[in-house]
Amino acid sequence: MNLSHCPLCNNLKISHFHRDKKRDYWRCENCYLVFVNHQQQLDLATEKAIYDLHQNQATDLGYRQFLSRLAEPLLAQLKSPKNGLDFGCGPGPVLAEMLTKAGHTMSLYDLFYANHPERLEITYHFVTCTEVVEHFRNPQREFQRLFSLLKPQGHLAIMTKLVIDAEAFGRWHYKNDPTHISFFSRETLQWLAKHYQAELNFFANDVAIFKLLD
Repeated sequence: MNLSHCPLCNNLKISHFHRDKKRDYWRCENCYLVFVNHQQQLDLATEKAIYDLHQNQATDLGYRQFLSRLAEPLLAQLKSPKNGLDFGCGPGPVLAEMLTKAGHTMSLYDLFYANHPERLEITYHFVTCTEVVEHFRNPQREFQRLFSLLKPQGHLAIMTKLVIDAEAFGRWHYKNDPTHISFFSRETLQWLAKHYQAELNFFANDVAIFKLLD
């Protein structure tokens, strides 16, 4: 990633947004993505070591309730059994289990825990991406891939906490996770919807569902 370009929209106009003790954060003036330059990102081995510490268990009712904030609005839009992909499912694909129990057929993909690239060669009625997009090193490439995985009128459901403004960002715990390097606002997601010709609806404060228009 060249610091002179936005890693999502390639815009040349970027500005310094925030600095803390460990990193600098930059913002695109076109799509409003806030991002960390690649020179301050973790290497993949260190990143995975942090993920290995996560304790997201299928028996954790709190975690299931957390995921239900995405699952429930998505299920309301899926009127019949569909095939879906949980992109970035992690070591414990609880969301995929929940959607399977609701009658849908799920596939799994994760760079570290379910690295099956052949599953990225077919299309799906819906793709879920929970607490994943904030880890994207190359968000332009990853969103191109996510939208290309959808069938016509397919749904892309994402969960990520959203940037509000610079003042709130300075106090924001979410930025302190060293694996979080791409930060989205409502404006960024609206830019994505326009770019990929999709309808966008927001649910809760951290859930958004895109639907392709064709």
